[in-house]
Amino acid sequence: MKIKRLSLRIRIFLAMILLILLASVLIAAVTIYQYKEQTDEYNKSRLERKEQSIHAAITYWLNSGNTFPLETKNLPYIFKDKIYEISNIEKAELNIYDLEGNLVKSSHSGFVKSDAPTLLSDNILEAISNNFQHIYINEKVVKDNSYQSSYSYITDNKFKPFGILNLRYVQDNSEQNKDLREFLYRLTLVYAIMFVLAILMAYFISSYITRSLKAITEKISQTRLSKRNEKIILTDSSTEIATLITAYNEMVDELEESAIKLAKGEREQAWREMAKQVAHEIKNPLTPMRLTVQSFQRKFDPNDPNIHEKINEFSNMLIQQIDTLSTIASAFSNFANMPAQNREEIDVVQVVKKALDIFTEDYISFFPKKSSIIAKMDKTQVIRVVTNLVKNATQSLDDVENKKLEVTVSEDDENVCITIADNGKGISEEDAVRVFEPKFTTKTSGMGLGLAMVKNIVDAYDGSVTFTSQTNVGTVFTVKLPKN
Repeated sequence: MKIKRLSLRIRIFLAMILLILLASVLIAAVTIYQYKEQTDEYNKSRLERKEQSIHAAITYWLNSGNTFPLETKNLPYIFKDKIYEISNIEKAELNIYDLEGNLVKSSHSGFVKSDAPTLLSDNILEAISNNFQHIYINEKVVKDNSYQSSYSYITDNKFKPFGILNLRYVQDNSEQNKDLREFLYRLTLVYAIMFVLAILMAYFISSYITRSLKAITEKISQTRLSKRNEKIILTDSSTEIATLITAYNEMVDELEESAIKLAKGEREQAWREMAKQVAHEIKNPLTPMRLTVQSFQRKFDPNDPNIHEKINEFSNMLIQQIDTLSTIASAFSNFANMPAQNREEIDVVQVVKKALDIFTEDYISFFPKKSSIIAKMDKTQVIRVVTNLVKNATQSLDDVENKKLEVTVSEDDENVCITIADNGKGISEEDAVRVFEPKFTTKTSGMGLGLAMVKNIVDAYDGSVTFTSQTNVGTVFTVKLPKN
C-alpha cells in the first residue's frame, strides 16, 4: 500500500509512533556509546596510573638497590628478582625488552606459556622511538581476556634508554558492563511503557485532529446539485477547519441558488425551444390559409355557375391546413418536432469529451476505442444526447457508495456507437417501457424531457437508442448513429 493512499489519520498515527521509535533508538545508541567512551577513558587512565607507579618503583630500585651497571646487557641481572616483586605488588604482568625488541625478562610464571611476544614488531619500536615521552598503548583480546599493553623506555640517571618496559594489564569491565545492562533493561521497560502510552495518545490525537475533516468529507461526498444539501455545524473545530467549514457552507448556499437558477433555466430553455419550433411550424399552414381566404374574398361571385365547386375547393384547402395545425399540436404534445439538423464533419471522440467536461464527478471515466472517429453529424445535438444520458446516469448514482460511470465511443463500418454504463439503482420493468416518453420522470424535479429529446434526435438520424438495466446493479444505454 502506498503512503499517499493512506488516510491522514493513519499517517499522523504512524508519524508519531515512528518519532517515538527513532527517539528510543537514538537514546539507546547514545547511551551505549557514552558508556563505551567512559569505560575506555577509565581503562586508559588506570593503565597510565599503573605505569607511572611501576616506573616510580623501577626508578627507586635503579637508584637505591641495584648494584649492576645500567646497561642493556645487564637487564636480566638488574631485574632478576625485582620484576616478580613489582609484578606482585602492582598485580600486572611485566616484560623487559632490550632496545632491539628482544624479550630478556618476564614476570610471567606458571605452566601456561605467556602470550607476550618474544620479539617486538618494528611498528612498536618505531612508535616508541618517535614518541619518546609518549606511551604506546596496544589493546587486544587474548583468550577472552581484554589486555592493555603499554611500551616505554627504561632510562638511566642521564635519561638515556637502555631497555623497554612492557606492561600488560587485564581490563576488568564486568562492573561497567553489568551497569550498562541494568541501565538498558530499565530504559527498555520505561520505553515499552512510553511506547504503549504513545500508541494510545497517537490514536486519540490523530482521531481528534481528523474528526472534523472526516465530518467535512462525509458532507462533501453527499453534496449534489439536484438536491438540498445540509450545512456543516462544528462548535469545537480549529481555526483552519472553521475556515474550511465556512467556505463549504457558503458553497452550499451558492450551490442551492445555482441549482434553482439552473432548474429554472432548463425549464425555460426547454419550453423556449419548443415554443420556437411550434411557432415556426404553425406559421407554415397559416400563411397559405391567409392567402387563400384573401383570394377567395377578392374573387367571390355568388352568381358564378361554378360557385359551389369553388367553395368545396376552398373548404378542402382550409380543412387540409387545419389538419396540419392539428398535427403540429400533436407533435408539440408529444415533443416530437426537433430543430433542423446542421450536419457537418466532426470528430465524435472530441465532441463527446467536450460534453463530459461540464461534469466534475471523479467517478466518470471516458474510454474511446480510437483516438479519432470522423462522422457527419450535428455537433450540438450529439452534445445534447451525451449530456442528457450522463446526467440521468449520475442522478441514478445518488445513493450508491462506490460510484462508477463509464462512457465509451467506438465505430463499425456504418455507425458510431456511444455507450453510457453506470452501476446505479437501475430501471424497474414497470418504468422501462416509459423512459422515452415526454414528461415522464421518476424524479421530483425536472420535466421529463431529457430522454424524450435523446430519442427524437436519434430517430431523426435514423439511428437507435437502446438500454439494458438491472435493479440495484446498473444500466447501460447504447446509442448508434449513422456516420453519414
